[in-house]
Amino acid sequence: MFNFHSIQDYHAALRSGSTSCVEAVQFYLARIDAAVHLNAYTKVYAEEALRIAHSLDQKRKSGQTIGKLHGVVVGLKDVICYKDHPVTAASKSLENFISIYNATAVERLLQEEAIIIGHQNCDEFAMGSTNENSFYGKVLNAADTTRVPGGSSGGPAVAVQADLCMVSLGSDTGGSVRQPADFCGIVGLKPTYGRISRHGLIAYASSFDQIGIFGKNVSDVAQVLEIISGNDPLDATSSHTPVPSFSANGHSQERPKYRIAYFKEALQHESLDPEIRENFLKVVAGLRSAGFDVQEINFEHLDYAVPAYYILTTAEASSNLSRYDGVKYGTRSPESATDLKIFYKKNRSAGFGKEVKRRILLGTFVLSAGYYDAYFTRAQQVRKILVDKTNLIFNSFDIILSPTSPTTAFKIGEKMDDPIAMYLADIYTVYANLAGIPGISLPLFRHTNGMPFGIQAMTNRFKELLLLEFSHYLMQQFKSYENPPL
Repeated sequence: MFNFHSIQDYHAALRSGSTSCVEAVQFYLARIDAAVHLNAYTKVYAEEALRIAHSLDQKRKSGQTIGKLHGVVVGLKDVICYKDHPVTAASKSLENFISIYNATAVERLLQEEAIIIGHQNCDEFAMGSTNENSFYGKVLNAADTTRVPGGSSGGPAVAVQADLCMVSLGSDTGGSVRQPADFCGIVGLKPTYGRISRHGLIAYASSFDQIGIFGKNVSDVAQVLEIISGNDPLDATSSHTPVPSFSANGHSQERPKYRIAYFKEALQHESLDPEIRENFLKVVAGLRSAGFDVQEINFEHLDYAVPAYYILTTAEASSNLSRYDGVKYGTRSPESATDLKIFYKKNRSAGFGKEVKRRILLGTFVLSAGYYDAYFTRAQQVRKILVDKTNLIFNSFDIILSPTSPTTAFKIGEKMDDPIAMYLADIYTVYANLAGIPGISLPLFRHTNGMPFGIQAMTNRFKELLLLEFSHYLMQQFKSYENPPL
């Protein structure tokens, strides 16, 4: 029977002839069929995936050079464009829309012979923390189907968690890769803003959005990151910073003694689960005993991060989503309209869900005359303060540690009637997006309630190599459970 542990082991099995790309795809298609109740996928490309797998097997057997992701089975969050395939942002407004080009990240995956098995469910337009805001219905956490998987990239996280693909690409605007990774007990990486091209990623908030990666281990995430990173002429915000060999990390014999900080206010926050706090402090103690310099520092701006984030992202969303008017893009209401304003109103009312409407209205409000300076300008000032503070911290430290989420995965419907409580659950993740720094969630622990949780590590901009090296160390030294078979 096919088994997947890592890309490296999979490629070794392909070379030895003990498995094939077709066998791998058949395994995942069977798993997807068996786990249809989890609702992780919006579309599965079964025939196409099998056809590509067969051609890759033929290529390998003929002795030709194979790609770095040869036969790796990948899922895409339904906000990432894959040419000639539907991409809907889990919204009625883009129902039946077919992409006419590949996202740059997808193009780079395909060049290295990855197999795209399908698009995965998410909160509509990536707006949400639970994956309950999808046009296709909610996604269920495979560890406990009465609980949410996190969001907005709930489908990609559950697909990796439940062995429905090898790795997934998601998007992270304020924690939408790291928080579901935490809730599902897998690895989730948000790179530095600009490390991966956003060309072909449906925009939510353009100065925050970044494609991220889900995997079962750090090595697989590092390998995918190396492939899809780098400058892209089609995205002016993509960085020219050279891409190091991320996949070679974790093999050095000597570990640098990193300088590590954690925020006093993060550990004292009233929303933090006591068991998560206790295990976080155990990691801190373990790092100190191993000779690392670990210090608690003040970060008095923590409580400003969430309001600043939601003001700025909703403002950007208000602008980005204006294109879905039923003319350029989006659903066109069958109801007749007497003028253009009513025509737009009917189309957008029919196309958008409740949470998307809430964020568009909030964003339009903070950008309106009379409120722009009081909200949007102030939030931009807070962002600048956070960036400056971050630069000062990284003058003295290499790594910042924090919890990923204040709680484990909560029950389905638990926070849907209280959007403020839902937004405050992002308190530990939005900071990295505001500052543009990379962050990773690592699955280290299991709560007494049975759910996984982990720890978040962050480094300075474009220091992913350091982040991945340190992540290897944390996983080797502190992971205290194995995910049970599903």
